[in-house]
Amino acid sequence: MSETIFTKIINKEIPADILFEDDQVLAFKDINPQAPIHFLVIPKKPIATTNEIAPEDDAVVGYMHRVAAKLCADLGVAEQGFRTVMNCNPDGGQTVYHIHLHVLAGKPLGWPPYQERLKIE
Repeated sequence: MSETIFTKIINKEIPADILFEDDQVLAFKDINPQAPIHFLVIPKKPIATTNEIAPEDDAVVGYMHRVAAKLCADLGVAEQGFRTVMNCNPDGGQTVYHIHLHVLAGKPLGWPPYQERLKIE
C-alpha cells in the first residue's frame, strides 16, 4: 500500500487535531466536517479498504468502534446518538485508501445519508 495522508498524520509529518491516540489507533477531527461533530478513527496498521481486513485485524477494527463510542461519550453526544461509516472503494465514497471510521454527531442525521435518488429502470 502506498503512503497516504493518514500515514503522514500517524507519523506526525502533517498536523491534525488529535482527539485520541494509543499504540493501535488514532482519532482526529475531520478537516471537512459534515456534522457539528465529525472525526475519524484510523488504525495505525495500514489497511487499504474494508475488503483487505484480514482475520488478524478483527480486534483492531472492533477497537476502532469502541474508541468512537468512548469519544462520543466524552463529547456528550453518545446518548443523543451518532453515526459511524466506513466507505469502501470509489462507488462507496472512499477517497483515502487507509481504512477509517467516520463518526458524525451533534445533530439529527437523516437516512439515506445522500441526497441523490436511485433511478430504478
